Amino acid sequence: MRFCLRLTPKGGRDAIDGWSGGGGDACLRARVRAAPEDGKANAALIALLARELGIAKSAVAIVGGKKARLKTILLAGDTTALAARLNGWGEAK
Repeated sequence: MRFCLRLTPKGGRDAIDGWSGGGGDACLRARVRAAPEDGKANAALIALLARELGIAKSAVAIVGGKKARLKTILLAGDTTALAARLNGWGEAK
């Protein structure tokens, strides 16, 4: 399963902030405490997604935008369960 994610590094806390946009432009928003240096923010993002989705870190991959705020995330696992969890995060506030 692939989806768009907008990451805010040095965001004060590790959290999923919900979806922004709509339709084909929907993008999940997340923030991590880590700084965007030496891959620390990306590693924190992978750990956050794995923890929140209840999957292994190895099942989460950043396949696009490794050095950008907008990233393409690839998840491995039960697509139905992952989609239900992702949809449950609702819209960003």
